[in-house]
Amino acid sequence: MRYLPLTENDRREMLGVIGAKSVDDLFVDVPVRARRAGLVDLPKRKGELDVDRALSAMAAKNVSAGSVPFFVGAGAYRHHVPSTVDHLIQRSEFLTSYTPYQPEITQGTLQYLFEFQTQVAMLTGMDVANASMYDGSTACGEAVLMAHRVTKRKKAVLSGTLHPHYRAVVENISEVGGYDVEALAPAVSGATEDIISSIGDDTSCVVVQGPSFFGDLIDLRAIADAAHAKGALLIAVVTEIISLGLVTPPGDMGADIVVGEGQSIGNGLNFGGPYVGLFATKTKYVRQMPGRLCGETVDAVGERGFVLTLSTREQHIRREKATSNICTNSGLCCLAFTIHLSLLGEDGFKRLARINHANAVKLADALATVKGVEVLSKTFFNEFTIRLPRSAAGIVDALADKKVIAGLPASRLIPNDKSVENLLIVASTEINTDDDRAAFVAALKEVL
Repeated sequence: MRYLPLTENDRREMLGVIGAKSVDDLFVDVPVRARRAGLVDLPKRKGELDVDRALSAMAAKNVSAGSVPFFVGAGAYRHHVPSTVDHLIQRSEFLTSYTPYQPEITQGTLQYLFEFQTQVAMLTGMDVANASMYDGSTACGEAVLMAHRVTKRKKAVLSGTLHPHYRAVVENISEVGGYDVEALAPAVSGATEDIISSIGDDTSCVVVQGPSFFGDLIDLRAIADAAHAKGALLIAVVTEIISLGLVTPPGDMGADIVVGEGQSIGNGLNFGGPYVGLFATKTKYVRQMPGRLCGETVDAVGERGFVLTLSTREQHIRREKATSNICTNSGLCCLAFTIHLSLLGEDGFKRLARINHANAVKLADALATVKGVEVLSKTFFNEFTIRLPRSAAGIVDALADKKVIAGLPASRLIPNDKSVENLLIVASTEINTDDDRAAFVAALKEVL
């Protein structure tokens, strides 16, 4: 029992102390449908070399994003990350640092977190940003909880444009906390959505994503005005942060809280994580903001310095006064974000956004020439939705056999909804070439 050092007597003693009859009692809050019956179908033991061979064989079945024309987005995007970024974040003082509780010995970490906050605030058009969250979806959930605290209300209205994963996180957090959620039906690309009529006197916040899950650009001004008229907050979600190089920042359109996913800058796809959540708000709400915040100050001799400020964690203050129990930030990922954005500079960031948009327009125009394909998105950044003549999931599988990763079938994240069965969400970033687009179009014509 090399890896299981506790004896049965040890377990029995611990269970007795906490008043549980068995280990299973520790999981009574987990729904039965979510529990696995029995062991995973894997060998109980194998040698290290055997395991390495088996896992390598499994990994070889994957088609990596960099090996074929790749057009998947929907919240995680393939962008070029300069090698400088990886080189710098692997310096030992960054790679091995833990958390900056002692400012006198962690000025470097605190400074880059301060710079990161400044960048996020500028990108989103907000007054202040925190030192990052774990990812965009959990940042969205935290924003809803923050809106409940600010407004003293308990109902959130979720737009049908919101990414299904973000919606699921909000619904889960709300169920546990006893809050209400009104989630509108998916707003299929090209369709209008009457979210304003859902805002009532009991609404704490309205959550809208732009560019939307389906890629459409959304003007938030009317929604912001309607929310504010009812005393509610507008939470704007951005999953493709590169879009803010061209699109009007949510803060300039009336958003009270902006959350997003920063993966596109400095961070690879990484099989789904780790990523870096962004969180920004207005100054008047800063004391309700979750996570940690780095501030600038001066030391005893008047020299510029940085410190953690505005403690919001339950570990630091009375639990009933805590705004969040998030205990850290995505340090290395937000450092990669900060380095990459610093290398780009303002002009480079805007140019990158223009290239993304131009590539997406070229691809949309090319796909529109394919018989049976309808481009639904009218205004978009680097992602759009097309309608195919039959199930998008089957077509994507067929295109994968032809070494083209064509996009995300909407049905994968919105199951059991016939209205999205034929919809394919396609992203095109700066990494896509004319040859990539030609390969996509040619393969799609063959499959159809």
